[in-house]
Amino acid sequence: MGEIRIIGGQWKRSKLPVPDSPGLRPTGDRVRETLFNWLGQTLTGWQVLDAFAGSGALGFEAASREAAAVVMLERDAKLPASLRASQQRLKAGAIEVHTADALAWMQAGPHGRFDLILLDPPFAAQLHAAAITAALPLLAPDGLLYVEGPEASEPPAGFLTWKQGRAGAVHYQVFRRDDNPAP
Repeated sequence: MGEIRIIGGQWKRSKLPVPDSPGLRPTGDRVRETLFNWLGQTLTGWQVLDAFAGSGALGFEAASREAAAVVMLERDAKLPASLRASQQRLKAGAIEVHTADALAWMQAGPHGRFDLILLDPPFAAQLHAAAITAALPLLAPDGLLYVEGPEASEPPAGFLTWKQGRAGAVHYQVFRRDDNPAP
């Protein structure tokens, strides 16, 4: 088991365990730092969905920056226990951890609720297009959709790429609705 550190907010430098699990690839420090520079260092009041939580790096980073609520979804049966242990250790009351298939949960989920949806599905599973489609109804009218993958994704209809970057083999981008001014 490895570990990563939260890079900003109230839990800056706190360690998160990275369990040994096939396909688990936590979002790197450089990518997380860039993403949260784009979003702003404080997410006060934001409702966040971390749909393929894995190690929890993205969700804990959002909660560390004062998001009001962070819902983490993880299908791998052993990973939610690790996420809950980190949640308890950090006393992260804004975080909810669900053992769930992200696509099924999003398809049944609460519409228009989230200000930020974080999508970083396992690269080999090729779930990016399906995850984007499932996430869109859950996005608040002025919400942002973050997508991380082995290649750049096209923005869905009615959306544009607000910010994008690349770190090695990882492409990452933030989509926003055409009529949504940048935060």
